[in-house]
Amino acid sequence: MMKQKLVVVGNGMAGMRAVEELLKIAPDMYDITVFGDEPYPNYNRIMLSPVLANEQTIDDIILNSREWYAEHQITLHTSARVNNIDRVARRVTTENGITVDYDRLLLATGSKPFMLPIPGADLQGVLGYRDIKDTNDMIAAAKQYQHAVVIGGGLLGLEAANGLKIQGMDVTVVHKNEWLLERQLDRTSGKMLQKSLEARGLKFLLQKDTEQLLGKDGRVVAIRFKDGQEIAADLVVMAVGIRPNYALAESAGIYCNRGIVVNDTMQTFDPRVYAVGECVSHRGIAYGLVAPLFEMAKVCATHLANFGIGLYKGSVTSTKLKVTGIDLFSAGDFMGSDDAEEILLHDAVGGVYKKLVIKDDAIIGAVLYGDTTDGAWYFQLLRDKKPIHEIRDHLMFGQDSLGNTGHQGQDKVSTMTDAMEVCGCNGVCKGTIVKAIQEKGLFTLDDVKKQTKAGSSCGSCTGLVEQILASTLGGGYAPPSSSKAVCGCTDFNHEEVREEIRKHRYLSIPNAMKGMGWKTPNGCATCRPALNYYLISTWPHEAKDDPQSRFINERVHANIQKDGTYSVIPRMYGGVTSSDQLRKIADVADKYKVPMVKVTGGQRIDLLGVKKEDLTNMWADLDMPSGYAYGKSIRTVKTCVGSEFCRFGTQNSTQLGIDIEKAFDHMWAPHKVKFAVSGCPRNCAESGIKDVGIIGVDSGWEIYVGGNGGIKTEVAQFLCKVKTAEEVIEFSGAFIQIYREEARYLDRTVHWIERIGLDYVKKRVVEDAEGRKAAFERLLYALQGSVDPWAERVNHRDQHKEFDTITV
Repeated sequence: MMKQKLVVVGNGMAGMRAVEELLKIAPDMYDITVFGDEPYPNYNRIMLSPVLANEQTIDDIILNSREWYAEHQITLHTSARVNNIDRVARRVTTENGITVDYDRLLLATGSKPFMLPIPGADLQGVLGYRDIKDTNDMIAAAKQYQHAVVIGGGLLGLEAANGLKIQGMDVTVVHKNEWLLERQLDRTSGKMLQKSLEARGLKFLLQKDTEQLLGKDGRVVAIRFKDGQEIAADLVVMAVGIRPNYALAESAGIYCNRGIVVNDTMQTFDPRVYAVGECVSHRGIAYGLVAPLFEMAKVCATHLANFGIGLYKGSVTSTKLKVTGIDLFSAGDFMGSDDAEEILLHDAVGGVYKKLVIKDDAIIGAVLYGDTTDGAWYFQLLRDKKPIHEIRDHLMFGQDSLGNTGHQGQDKVSTMTDAMEVCGCNGVCKGTIVKAIQEKGLFTLDDVKKQTKAGSSCGSCTGLVEQILASTLGGGYAPPSSSKAVCGCTDFNHEEVREEIRKHRYLSIPNAMKGMGWKTPNGCATCRPALNYYLISTWPHEAKDDPQSRFINERVHANIQKDGTYSVIPRMYGGVTSSDQLRKIADVADKYKVPMVKVTGGQRIDLLGVKKEDLTNMWADLDMPSGYAYGKSIRTVKTCVGSEFCRFGTQNSTQLGIDIEKAFDHMWAPHKVKFAVSGCPRNCAESGIKDVGIIGVDSGWEIYVGGNGGIKTEVAQFLCKVKTAEEVIEFSGAFIQIYREEARYLDRTVHWIERIGLDYVKKRVVEDAEGRKAAFERLLYALQGSVDPWAERVNHRDQHKEFDTITV
């Protein structure tokens, strides 16, 4: 089927959002041609103020690169102003003679700054503030001139003033009203804002009407007010509002009334012509904020795709100020009326002001200054017109005060409903972000921005987006900037060190340090053990293990105690022992005068108070394998008696525990690893607080991961259910191997899972059968030829002199 032709006049945020939405639902329906009168591809106009404030560059705010247009087979004409629409022939023509036919036409011509019709408005140095050219002109003027005057104390004016101040200019804001942002703030919060901005060095002249701009040699030099006052002005920025840009549509005979008039499907009076954005008049309203424009774009796309669904019925808007360091939020009818009530909180010293306007048992308006944490919640209550009588007493103190946060480690985000808005600029709700994270496997803030647009406009919601990432990924999201260096010896973090070892095949600590440019030639007590582990876990059987880079316990294969003696714990697979083993333990306890013999929580026997010089001989007398109670390794597999003896047991937990412990014996890890196997859901082996917990049920085994019974008890999370003992060993082995390969040194499994998320673990272990088997095979390969360290010391005691007593 031949594609239809869609022409888009206007390469701004609204028009291109409509195109993006259309590509999602009908990617092959149209040949698309886009005309923009600026020389740039689509960029984020909201982020012009950070560019002016040296926080971003022009390249940083490009939303759709030229490569993006080419990738989607969109013909882009920049610096191409359309000056004629022939609706009969269905054709558009540009000033430079380009002519293109259309089947559907989308007008997204935006708005233009309103310039005060006063004498001197045409002088050089008098600007609006609307596009990249205006921004560049201001930056250039700041390098040459000193005095800047911004006319207009609204959002755009304050952003311009802040940016010019950062550029080094002396800035005065002129405003005709009694307080700043009178459309977004009440008098109290407006005055608080003024005080904060004055502390930054901005000056304000309020309730001033400009009469004339004075010039010299064609350039502005001063501004005169109607009361006769004059102040110096080398640069004047008019930020007194915008006007819909509808001249092109009107010249084509399309009905306009203070904007291009559209219906609820974003069609003009010509059904082949649609319009979105600031050029539009919808139900008599022209919107200047980006969130309504994106709502229009989404509705428009569904009708361009011939879906015949979606109506735009107007928007309830909220405002956030983007001047760095100032938290401000407002929404709805915040000024109130005689038949409305107000709830106020005003801490002038602390710089916090909250005002909620209530009518008919619902919030109709809100102003927050200094603490905007609950802005999204108040806005949702406002939009939903939700009755508030049951929570009125706690309403002012925010959502946290309702007692439904903090439960089981939940953060504030977990209390938000999926319908609650996160990004007001782009109209993105929490549910959309969560769905994208889960379905597309997103892990970073940049990924979320690309997929959902949340956080990609003004940026004020990025903290909330990061919290949603953390919540959705299991509470462990960490932004890249928070990944610290391993230690002061290097600038590399743990993940980067692993990658360098893998990439360059480093097999020894000296080579790794030299290759990565270690600042300290021999490293330190922090980095050497980590490097040693990363080397032997990345290149098993090849990398050289360095005993001197291990902690004292792992060097001597016993736990050092506070009095300098050692603890010896022989291996009892699955907690099962024999009379022969018990006799050996009793004999060595007597022979070496062991002060204490204790049963451990891991179902083994601990011989406490052993002298260092007795260790090798005791191991020889015991003739039992090391229990690795001293190591960053597999420690124990705790079991219950299971179906072999217990009347409640459904599975043979004891045998499975023994099989697991033998399969993974001698395994080193980023930290200690504990298993438990319970034969039934009564869970006598405490499987719920182990790194890997296995519980027998009638139809097989349930596997849980990430438990920890340490200082802060962590309950293990359900990973999967399997049918056979062989599957238990494979699944748990794959889990442990991925942990060994990817966790940071000294991370317990719970901390690793917190950072990368349980969903990631499930994808690697449960959903990817081939990857799981490969990980399990890598573990088995790493464990091939492993030697029990006690037996090695006993058999080669002549080579290990550190245990010998020195006599003088």
